[in-house]
Amino acid sequence: MNGEANMHVDFPFAHNRRSFLNKSVGGMGLLALAHLLQQSRAGAALRENRHAHHPPSADAVICLFQHGGPSQMDLFDNKPELTKRNGQKYEGDLEIHFPGQRGNVLASPYAFHPHGESGIEVSEVVPHTAKIVDEITLVRSVTTESVDHESALRLIHSGKFQAGYPTWGSWVNYGLGTVNEDLPAYVVLTDPGGMPVDNVRNWTSGWLPAEYQGTPFRSGDSPVPNLRTPPNVSPGARRRQLQLIREFNREHLRQYPANTELEARITDFEVAARMQTAVPELMDLSQETEATRKMYGLDNPVTAEYGSRCIIARRLIERGVRFVQLFLAGQPWDTHSNNAATLKTNCARIDQPSAALVQDLKQRGLLDRTIVLWGGEFGRLPVSQGTDGRDHNRHANSLWMAGGGFKQGFPYGNTDDFGYQAIENIVTVHDLHATLLHALGLDHERLTYPHEGRSGSLSDVAITQAKVITDLLRSPKGIA
Repeated sequence: MNGEANMHVDFPFAHNRRSFLNKSVGGMGLLALAHLLQQSRAGAALRENRHAHHPPSADAVICLFQHGGPSQMDLFDNKPELTKRNGQKYEGDLEIHFPGQRGNVLASPYAFHPHGESGIEVSEVVPHTAKIVDEITLVRSVTTESVDHESALRLIHSGKFQAGYPTWGSWVNYGLGTVNEDLPAYVVLTDPGGMPVDNVRNWTSGWLPAEYQGTPFRSGDSPVPNLRTPPNVSPGARRRQLQLIREFNREHLRQYPANTELEARITDFEVAARMQTAVPELMDLSQETEATRKMYGLDNPVTAEYGSRCIIARRLIERGVRFVQLFLAGQPWDTHSNNAATLKTNCARIDQPSAALVQDLKQRGLLDRTIVLWGGEFGRLPVSQGTDGRDHNRHANSLWMAGGGFKQGFPYGNTDDFGYQAIENIVTVHDLHATLLHALGLDHERLTYPHEGRSGSLSDVAITQAKVITDLLRSPKGIA
């Protein structure tokens, strides 16, 4: 309707545009809703032709991202040599982020035990993850290229150091599109305690069309800003307002039938309107059984908040959302001091809900098609920082995946005797991206979008040499 103020159209109802704008202020809240889904549709023609490149083993992702860099040798990578050499000088070379605070070898304060039929060893501080080890692929040999939080975060989310590049959730959204027209394809469940380090850049669409970025859902009574109908507008009035807007927009589209961007924007208005019904139902956890709520820890104030978000993630996947990410406020795993106590606190909050999510997806028949990824941006060092802290480490990191075609009860990769450096079956961040995309049926070399005169991609394989780690997958489908 922009630029068409003087165009006269006969409508089958009494209002004209001027009277509508004067009398229906409440209905104009819908304009803000369109911003939720970022109505830019520069890729509309490409979107219509999207499909998987090969048969997928998964069609959805839940990423439980752990900001700050969880300590691999205290959680998932048992190193007896640390205990043997505790307090002694580390003789080898180390890349230190804060060299003036370097200490001696620091043993893990927690015991490791084998679990499940697979016998995978994990720390006593993650007892619930211990119960699902036969469902997970545990990768102990992940490496990255930065020890700075912001650039390491951008690497693991977008494959690039620099800000402004599309994140992998956006690539999945662009590559596979949406299933449920009432909800965004890419949803971010933010921490009620605040935003994570690097803020919205963790889920940006970069130079992909803005519709592919993550849509944040908050905890509380208003999970999506501007979604709730104003209290002075009755349901009947809201329906009439939305119908009026649809009529205006459709009539305008009839004047410009070749304008695909206009058509896409109208679609976004309508999706936003449908979200007014879909989102409240989605967020209503009273529909969950008492057994489910207890499994996720909703009966415990320590686990209740994170457990609630994990349930919502499952409910989103059930409703066809492609990609869901849970983030933490700040960077709670950044244990430069009080490493032992901080790990215990973090695990007490996150361990039970994370394991419950895997168990719940499995019992509902959803785990085979859903990838659950748990991990952070880098690992920690084998020496102390101060008396009881660990500095950043880009040379070794542990993370785990469950479901979605990944092997079950499968440890992969090894580090040196101190857990400092990956030495066997190394998995770079770029390899991880390529493998995750592959499980979703997407070829990381073919998933491209025009950018600055060339085909931009997540893996940028010509530079990164990214490869699919087929050893992690139960059945490496689609490999030529």
